[in-house]
Amino acid sequence: MPDLHTLARTHLANARADERGRSAELVVHDGELRQTVIALAADVRLPAHNSPPAASILVLTGRIRVELDADVQGELGEGELWTLTHERHSVLALEDSAFLLTTVTSVGRQSSS
Repeated sequence: MPDLHTLARTHLANARADERGRSAELVVHDGELRQTVIALAADVRLPAHNSPPAASILVLTGRIRVELDADVQGELGEGELWTLTHERHSVLALEDSAFLLTTVTSVGRQSSS
């Protein structure tokens, strides 16, 4: 089982050393479920992108801003969770930060019986 605090520290160090200011590692890949630790150096932004059918961000350390559009933004600190389902968004690190991104890449599949 991965230790999220250790992964956060490791990827924060990598992000600080990276010219783009970020580092990430896929830690769980089970069917449609993905969990990725993402670290961003302060003031680094992940540009606007579409969310998969279901997604959430759990901040492991630091502080981030999730920007949905000009009017809707949320600031999250350590231990806070944000749901991103079907939302185009960007993420800005307000300080050196690491978070766990959980996504489900496919929903509503019908099973045959």
